Amino acid sequence: MKAPLIHNERFVQIAAPLLVGVLVLLVWQLTVMAFDVPKYLVPSPVDIGQSLVSDFPSLFNALLMTLKVTLLAFAIAVIVGVAASLLFVQSKWIEISLFPYAVLMQVTPVVAIAPLIIIWVNDTTWALTVCAVIVAIFPIISNTTLGLRSVDPNLLSMFRMYRTSRWQELVRLRIPSALPYFFGGLRISSGLALIGAVVAEFVAGTGGARAGLAYMILQSGYNLQIPRMFAALILITVTGILLFALMVWMSDRALRNWHESALKVEH
Repeated sequence: MKAPLIHNERFVQIAAPLLVGVLVLLVWQLTVMAFDVPKYLVPSPVDIGQSLVSDFPSLFNALLMTLKVTLLAFAIAVIVGVAASLLFVQSKWIEISLFPYAVLMQVTPVVAIAPLIIIWVNDTTWALTVCAVIVAIFPIISNTTLGLRSVDPNLLSMFRMYRTSRWQELVRLRIPSALPYFFGGLRISSGLALIGAVVAEFVAGTGGARAGLAYMILQSGYNLQIPRMFAALILITVTGILLFALMVWMSDRALRNWHESALKVEH
């Protein structure tokens, strides 16, 4: 006899958030209708849905532009971040000398330097990408470096007792040990790449760069097309959720057979 769905962990993980979301939308719709709130102040979910359908072609084109910048920045952040981490782990002096500059990129507000990057880089897409990379790269560097350093001392001693090369130690010990940390960094960095792209588009949008969802939000706000503004926000949110879910799936596929963070607990 099959167990009730309420005891199915996968079903609960999907159904519980969906139920909360439906309740929030229902309360939102009823509140707007009860107080007769104008749609240019707070649109109802129905108004937002109608705008999402009617303006979908322009919103979808803007989404593609934002997604292009996000994925390009994320890929560059991963490649450069992993390369930097591999460099740091080779020498403590290299890490001490260069890691503060990675921290400097993290703490510098991208809004403050985005106008300069947009001026210095002639191509708008690449300018936005550079801004997004600056936002997204630190979690990759920080987590991967931590993972490469967090190896079992006993295993490290055994490797060195057998006089393995630095390459063998890196490939067979440090990189496998760093994978859970690396995938944790991917989860954070994917969302930050999207945030960096949107923030950079806001800055570029004020200068007349008509591309991306951020520009759609700005344009809708100026024209008091608030339902379309919310529709663009929903697309950004859904994109961020899908990117995070993709990183979780990749992590689960890579770690499920050997690391405790991905192993299924039997009840």
